[in-house]
Amino acid sequence: MKTINIAIDGPAGAGKSSIAKEVSSELGFIYVDTGALYRTIALYAQMHDLDSDEALISQLDDIDIEINFIGGAQCISLNGENVTDDIRTPEISMGASRVSAIPEVREFLFDLQQKIAREHNVIMDGRDIGTVVLPNADLKIFLTASADERASRRYLELQEKEDCPTYEEIRADIIARDYNDTHRAIAPLKQAEDAILIDSTNMGFHEVCEEILSLIQKKLDLED
Repeated sequence: MKTINIAIDGPAGAGKSSIAKEVSSELGFIYVDTGALYRTIALYAQMHDLDSDEALISQLDDIDIEINFIGGAQCISLNGENVTDDIRTPEISMGASRVSAIPEVREFLFDLQQKIAREHNVIMDGRDIGTVVLPNADLKIFLTASADERASRRYLELQEKEDCPTYEEIRADIIARDYNDTHRAIAPLKQAEDAILIDSTNMGFHEVCEEILSLIQKKLDLED
């Protein structure tokens, strides 16, 4: 049976994860947050004080990542331990940007991502889904927003947590991640030639979801 694959790429803080979750739920698809996989690798490196690329590469075979879908939500396990919440910190975000530039790490996670897409109808988000991971996706979307807007959204999201960074720190982090993601030698962040651009700077959450749902429905109708 042919599965349906939707790719959503874009920079940090563009709302890819929350929007992909909502759209996946509406369609009954599985949501795959590939950024969480890189965050998990970054968490492992932090836990084991692996400061060099070589040290991390040497331990990749010791890393066991499992993705489980509970009630439609993606849960990440690292060597048998649920780390779904542990990987959502600014420090791990920057670590993910670093490890994602390592070719051996990308290759390590590539097969897992493609296996999920072969077996399920998925909406997969990340930095290089439409360009590298799922180049033949049924629909590709590049979701973005201004750095100021992305920083504001992330600040509101983190405000209730202890040790919340300042807006200025979050904005600086986003700009640094943008630079790292677009300038890395391997699979840099860029819009696929056949991707549809959605700039959500002046759009609400539900407005973006409705637009993406409409695009998917039109695509599926054309193929019926």
